[in-house]
Amino acid sequence: MADEAADLSAPDAQLLARLIPPTPTVWDRYNPLTKATLAAATTIAALGLGGYLTQGLLFAALVLPGAIAGRVVWRVVRTAALVTLPLAVAVGLVSVFTRPGLTILFRVGPFDATLEGLDFAARVVVHLFVMAAALILFGATTSPRAFVVDLERRGVSPRLAFAIGAVLDTVPAIVERAREVLEAQRARGLDTEGGLLRRATSILPLAGPVVVGALHHVEARSLALEARGFGRPGPRHLLWAPADTATERAIRWLLLVAVVALVVAAATGAISHAP
Repeated sequence: MADEAADLSAPDAQLLARLIPPTPTVWDRYNPLTKATLAAATTIAALGLGGYLTQGLLFAALVLPGAIAGRVVWRVVRTAALVTLPLAVAVGLVSVFTRPGLTILFRVGPFDATLEGLDFAARVVVHLFVMAAALILFGATTSPRAFVVDLERRGVSPRLAFAIGAVLDTVPAIVERAREVLEAQRARGLDTEGGLLRRATSILPLAGPVVVGALHHVEARSLALEARGFGRPGPRHLLWAPADTATERAIRWLLLVAVVALVVAAATGAISHAP
């Protein structure tokens, strides 16, 4: 790669430099597939393991070090909490008042709020938080462009790789578009502050432009790719690909083996009483 870069002209070298996403931290420089494998392994482990202690160990061992190395601890924790909060309210209301139990905390009409229901809801919320944190860490420290290129290098169909990258890129694009529309509407006098009811009514004039803008973004991106020969049959030659080391490959295989062992242990009931 260094010898090829030395033979490039100055404009070509500048183009190649723009293709490489920035990697400001050590965690950003890890191969995208390694971070994706870690996120998937954490998610599966969070589903398979059942206690508060095991979920805390998963977060401390597989999510927190990467968040610290990537300098996104607050972002991961805050976003995971915001994502989990609506589900936590829904699961809490359903479980607390409908799950039978021996210990009754209080009564609301004909419904009994049980301690067992509260414990079940809390376990579900902890599982969801760990899963969300693992996926958010991956999204916050991985460039969709780098992930797409790395998948193509490994033989994944360019269309499938593009679809995966588009999914990763959609949420930040929608959030940015929503922020721009909200600021524009505020500048035109739309009141988006105040109580819960007023905030809820402000969502309707916000949703239309955001959805239309997202569809326009996808269409423009598709047309630009087709104009550059994205659908052309035949082999593709990548100008750049993320680095991948033997250590990272070994880590991915270890994670895969650990996930398989976890699934087998969960299926046989060997870890059904994990704390």
